[in-house]
Amino acid sequence: MTDLDALHAALVERLDTDDTIRAAFSAHPRHRFIPDMIWPDATGLPLFRTAEPDRWAGMVYGSGSVTTQANDGGGGPRNEPSSSSSAPQLMADMIAAVGVREGMRVLEIGTGTGWNAAVLAALVGDEGEVVSVEIDPGVAARARERLEGTGVRVLTSATPPSEEEFDAVIATCAVSRIPTEWLTAADEDAPVVLPWNPHPAVHSTPIVVLRRRGRIGAGSFVREAAFMRDRTQRSDDPPFPGLGRSPDRTSDLPVGSIELITSGLMTRLMLMLPGTRIGTGVRPFGSGHGRIVWLGDEEGSWAYVWPDGTATGGGARLMEEELSNAYRWLENTGFPELSTFSLEADPGRDLYRVTCSAMEWAWEHRVSL
Repeated sequence: MTDLDALHAALVERLDTDDTIRAAFSAHPRHRFIPDMIWPDATGLPLFRTAEPDRWAGMVYGSGSVTTQANDGGGGPRNEPSSSSSAPQLMADMIAAVGVREGMRVLEIGTGTGWNAAVLAALVGDEGEVVSVEIDPGVAARARERLEGTGVRVLTSATPPSEEEFDAVIATCAVSRIPTEWLTAADEDAPVVLPWNPHPAVHSTPIVVLRRRGRIGAGSFVREAAFMRDRTQRSDDPPFPGLGRSPDRTSDLPVGSIELITSGLMTRLMLMLPGTRIGTGVRPFGSGHGRIVWLGDEEGSWAYVWPDGTATGGGARLMEEELSNAYRWLENTGFPELSTFSLEADPGRDLYRVTCSAMEWAWEHRVSL
């Protein structure tokens, strides 16, 4: 029989974090927060702990996230994650970025299983408080049961309590348009840590640490991530860019698609291309053509980058040229790290400005959903 406590001890030992955060994780074994039914794959049936206990334990104590609800609790052709337990190392990194310590009042947005809230509660101690908001009533109810005795207050709501302010805010769901309420829930100069990207249909949602200064939040990106969307900001899956259209032009790029995909630069390029969807895949050409990088916008411009470094595209915007220029900009400055990119957000005006301290480069963009 699998020793879940031993697996949890091994997970805690693997975390690359400080001893205080590691002790908070140690106090709350992950398996106590994960339901018996989880969703291991994008398609197919759920996994039941009673049927496959060892496989269930392997997923719970792996390094990744665990999908605990799909399709908002309903059905569908795919198991679209709608609630989950975040990857442990990602949790630890976000908690470290917040700088949680004893006595703090912390707001968590997106309770999920409650595991992250329990870890936060261990860190703030009896003199602090953790308030967690969860939009799904069923998810919130189950989290309250698991969090009993921790002191965490779980609110079933889409927004934070308007009458309270916190020493820190940490969001476990991604947004493109930062809700004003998330920022104003924080005290002046308090950290607001959240997954963000400029386009709701893009998979990458890097973590940014904002500091509230009046109605503005500003700060640096700290790491890569891929979080599910806040339910109020989901977008329909847009058509694949350029599908069924003949290219208007062909050009040569300084890098091919495979090199781009494996370079670790895709998130930085995304941040440099406002108003652009960027992704990877074999569609619509089949695996025999290798993986491509694709780009598209709302007006119908598109481009594909091929493994040999050629690019084809169509529409008014020369998207392949924009990508090439962004890549060369990164190349000429020694491929600066994601941490050199910063975000300034003015949620009241839906205005977002991304800059890079390693380059004389910036863009300003209005996000509308």
